[in-house]
Amino acid sequence: MKVVAITGYKPTELGIFDQKHPGIPVIKAAYRERLIRLIEDMGTTWFVTSATPGCELWACEVILELKADYPDIRLGILLPFLEQEAKWKEPVQAQYLAVLNQADFVDAISQKPYENPSQLRNKTEFMIEKSQGLLSVFDEEHGGSAKYLVERARIEMERTDYQLFLITQDDLSMMEQELNYNDQWE
Repeated sequence: MKVVAITGYKPTELGIFDQKHPGIPVIKAAYRERLIRLIEDMGTTWFVTSATPGCELWACEVILELKADYPDIRLGILLPFLEQEAKWKEPVQAQYLAVLNQADFVDAISQKPYENPSQLRNKTEFMIEKSQGLLSVFDEEHGGSAKYLVERARIEMERTDYQLFLITQDDLSMMEQELNYNDQWE
């Protein structure tokens, strides 16, 4: 598997309203664990995402950190449309621009600013077409913004050997326990 798309929830969907929230390190650690498995066990070399605030940006930061140990991995940012970040708060824009500046590839699927929801549907299709798998923080009961790519990945799995890798609420709870346990012994 050479290319894996990444998605997940926006911060507000997780009840996260600032960059110091204790859930962020847990989510990043869960992504780190899964990304390493994808790199080492499946030979994944490219990770693609639209780098929206929340899980996608946090995953991007983890990928950029992992490049120190895995210099052959690449990060591709596929924006659904131009000026995606225009209405985001300044700290999130700064985080986003820092990730874009370090990415190996950046391009917009629609070469126009936001016009209508079809641009987001096109992004979903493009991400599935350009990848062999999808990694997402996802809770079946809460849907949210991640559900569009996850549902599309499930359809693709029925037709091809596409793979879906979910980080569930149980995974996050176990990761939180593991991080808390390790903190006690450091």
